[in-house]
Amino acid sequence: MRTFVLSLLVLSLMTVSERALAQNTEGRWSLGFRGGANMWVNDFNKRIVGPGGELMLRYGVARIFSLGLIAGYEELKSQQRPQFANLSYNYLKLHAVPAALIGWFHFAPGKTFNPYFYFGAGGMFYKRLDGDKNYIVKDEIRPTILVPVGVGFEAFTSRRVSIALDLGYRIVDDLTDNWKHNLPDTYPTAKAGLNFYFGRSDSDDDDSDGLTNGEERQLGTDPRNPDTDGDGLKDGEEVKRYRTNPLKADTDGDGLGDGEEVRTYMADPLNPDTDGDGLNDGDEALKRKTDPLKVDTDGDGVSDGDEVLKFKSDPLKVDTDGDILTDWDELKVYHTDPINPDTDGDGLSDGEEVKKNHTDPLKADTDGGGVNDGIEVKRGTNPLDPKDDGPKESLILEKGKSVILQGVNFATGSAMLTKGSERVLERAYVALILNPTLKVEIVGYTDNVGRPDYNNRLSLKRAEAVERYLMDRGIAGSRLTAVGRGMREPIAPNTRAKGRAMNRRIEFHVSE
Repeated sequence: MRTFVLSLLVLSLMTVSERALAQNTEGRWSLGFRGGANMWVNDFNKRIVGPGGELMLRYGVARIFSLGLIAGYEELKSQQRPQFANLSYNYLKLHAVPAALIGWFHFAPGKTFNPYFYFGAGGMFYKRLDGDKNYIVKDEIRPTILVPVGVGFEAFTSRRVSIALDLGYRIVDDLTDNWKHNLPDTYPTAKAGLNFYFGRSDSDDDDSDGLTNGEERQLGTDPRNPDTDGDGLKDGEEVKRYRTNPLKADTDGDGLGDGEEVRTYMADPLNPDTDGDGLNDGDEALKRKTDPLKVDTDGDGVSDGDEVLKFKSDPLKVDTDGDILTDWDELKVYHTDPINPDTDGDGLSDGEEVKKNHTDPLKADTDGGGVNDGIEVKRGTNPLDPKDDGPKESLILEKGKSVILQGVNFATGSAMLTKGSERVLERAYVALILNPTLKVEIVGYTDNVGRPDYNNRLSLKRAEAVERYLMDRGIAGSRLTAVGRGMREPIAPNTRAKGRAMNRRIEFHVSE
């Protein structure tokens, strides 16, 4: 019996450490049974351990108090040596049925491990037998008072089951041993068993979320679901720790669930814009991929909100337009456009103007000489000196007129430009840069030597060679059209070598 009691005690302590399920007894019925041992203390001088068991039915009247009934069966044994002179036996055993009304006082209500004290009053019915199993003083059932007191504990292993162990003391009258003496007879008892709980009460926490059923009922949450709104936080955490709404997955309405804010992004679930940068946490985390805890994710000196909402720059890039100036420098120092690498449209990036050429990134023509900075840099003239901006190095292009590119020549029977042609083509390039709205038709001509179909193809290829040269320098293809007209429209007689040389030409026909 001692081994049985110790085993139950060890099992209960192991179970408590593993599961730790706190419960309340208030407002709930419980049915329990116990088994264990007793020792009858009476007027005989030898104490013998006997078996016993009890059934219990009780109700949690209040948080710390329960009231109920116990009933059971006990075998109480004792022996007298030497035998009393006026008795015919020296061994006595009772078959006893005790029953009592008992009150329990709980010292740790709502805890997994709940010690208690109890006392009560009732009666016991018994029969006496001697060592030869003969009934003493006829075969009759005798009554006695019963006063049970004791201490014990419950260890909950689940919401509805607890392991119980108690040590009790039972007081009965002085006649149970058939020998009247000065003090009443008693029997201490040690028992262990299980309690089974039924029903629910407002003091319970059925879903183990940190809120009692009563609290959940008042809040409108589900007492059987630890996370009513499914946001990854227990209802108790939301109410008692984070102060969020357990009925709303996204308390602050920023597009992130409360659980995501707390566990993934470490953001404030009560503040839609944790870092105060003008973007809500959901936009930052899910759409912009910025840090909802940093005002300036890319560290360029401009807040994420200003970059997205005001300047349209990239909050993840220090230099949105890739012009080697930070967004902050463009906005606050140079006042250039952080999403346009060439704010003044002069063909030079803002970074090149500031760091390399020292020109003004807000002026296409820093020196005011009439040629923009990009053309000057490509021509090799000084964009800070207006004296070298003169148009003498370029062709004169006028709408509706034609210009012959004197000096643009090709290898005989080929579309390959000769080396000396580049100087003239460079002047044509500058003229197109200076007149950005003009479009030109590049027309190729030949002399009358050869077949007409051959000359048509050759003249087109030569016009395309000029077109390709200008496009390679940066002139938009939409401004250029290549045409081949072969031997048609001669400007000199083909009867002499000089006239044929003049007819082999490239012309610009200018339009808008």
